[in-house]
Amino acid sequence: MAQHGKKYREALKLVDRARAYAPADAVDLVKQTSIVNFDPSVEAHLRLGVDPRHADQMVRGTVVLPHGTGKVVRVIVFAQGEKAQDALRAGADEVGGEDLVKKIEGGWLEFDVAVATPDMMGMVGKLGRILGRRGLMPNPKAGTVTFDVERAINEVKAGRVEFKVDKAGIIHVPVGKASFDAAALVANLAVLLDAINRAKPAGAKGTYLKGLTIASTMSPGVRVDLPGLLAVASAA
Repeated sequence: MAQHGKKYREALKLVDRARAYAPADAVDLVKQTSIVNFDPSVEAHLRLGVDPRHADQMVRGTVVLPHGTGKVVRVIVFAQGEKAQDALRAGADEVGGEDLVKKIEGGWLEFDVAVATPDMMGMVGKLGRILGRRGLMPNPKAGTVTFDVERAINEVKAGRVEFKVDKAGIIHVPVGKASFDAAALVANLAVLLDAINRAKPAGAKGTYLKGLTIASTMSPGVRVDLPGLLAVASAA
């Protein structure tokens, strides 16, 4: 097992690992225990009571965080004609069709999100092996296969994130930067938790929301009180 450095061990002393902190206290502690010399991302790690091996227990969706993620998102769009013009007006970083497919086949991957109009998916399908393993393939469930390219681009750049349960039954989602105000991080967390709670699959049995931990890059995790965060979401 890898040994943590001195800064990490010192930060860990500030965290009561047996305690689930009130949302505001958890966020304050995450900001306090940041150990890197840059503005790190803050991620939420939510453990669910589902078995993702069963199709009726898969949890996936998207949500727009009210305060964004703090990251500049580079968006490309596979579109043609009027929809290509719409994408350019909305601020897409790259727009194209067969030319964009060939560019990516040549090794270019300088983007974070790919959007495509439905009529382009036959062409985009050629990139399945390249984009699929990187989680960049346009997908209707993620809102990235649509004729409403302007809306998709605006939402992505405003802070739309995708959540999807992994094989271990955990969802990992960035919710901002450590430099964000504590209230902004709490608001982002509440909106995310509410969206995941609403996405509860019919096949889920027993306790659905099992535990939430938040952490900044390379820093210790802090458990969050789920009922307290759900109360924040309900009050919003």
